[in-house]
Amino acid sequence: MERKEASQFDQEVLDLYDDYAHGRLNRRDYIKRLGLFAAGGMTVESLLASLSPNYAWAEQVKADDPRIKTETVTYKSPEGNGEMKGLLAWPAKGKKFPAVLVIHENRGLNPYIADVVRRLAVSGFVAFAPDALTPLGGYPGNDDDGRAMQAKLDRDKMMQDFIAAAKFLDTHPLSTGKLGAVGFCFGGGVVYQLAIQIPDVIDAGVPFYGRQPELADVPKIKAPLMIQNASLDKRIMEGAGPFEAALKKNGNTFEAFVYEGTNHGFHNDTTPRYDEAAAKQAWERTIAFFKKNLAEKD
Repeated sequence: MERKEASQFDQEVLDLYDDYAHGRLNRRDYIKRLGLFAAGGMTVESLLASLSPNYAWAEQVKADDPRIKTETVTYKSPEGNGEMKGLLAWPAKGKKFPAVLVIHENRGLNPYIADVVRRLAVSGFVAFAPDALTPLGGYPGNDDDGRAMQAKLDRDKMMQDFIAAAKFLDTHPLSTGKLGAVGFCFGGGVVYQLAIQIPDVIDAGVPFYGRQPELADVPKIKAPLMIQNASLDKRIMEGAGPFEAALKKNGNTFEAFVYEGTNHGFHNDTTPRYDEAAAKQAWERTIAFFKKNLAEKD
């Protein structure tokens, strides 16, 4: 299927997809409301297909790329769901690398997130993405089922699984002991929580359009942050100003970018919300930020 761009859709259609993707709208009501926009040869079925993720578009770095090595690994999460799995990737040449934990959206370790892990490895990091859906059998192969599965998990235990993943990667033999975390959507919110709950482990954080934490928790954050937000993402932008003001008042080190004319999910190259220019710029900034803040001190 040919990729459609956000500009080809009514903004309300993109907002409907966002509500559906985040569980604020069930599938029945989503389809019903999409029907109001089915016109000019565009059926509800074709709207559904064009809005849904197409993972054929999300392979910027192939799984067998000779520049990197990848492995599915297990790690222990004693305070979470026990034994967990995830994807580990690292440069083919070298022995130790700065480490980056990748936190997926609200639907498990899908192909887009796996590709992000490989992109980080190509850029010189050892990267690891835990799959929160491990207790339920892992990412099921499609986002709709993955979203339903993740909604069934105990959120406190799931958070412990991500904390355990951070500690696992921080102490991994391939890691220099400098650890960053990047997350998208739900994962962006998790990046904030990792910075709050394990401040002595996280050395840098990049939340992409993540739900901000309670302002009372800001003083617990030690790591420098690079905040990546979309101007059309009303839900996240509502909390951006107060949160950034609290960071500034507390003396936290942070950078905040808002990409004009972009939607929530603009970095995810599998849906029409993807914005190539913004995604490229945000990613270049992310890589530079991690290289600066995860470098070993002389």
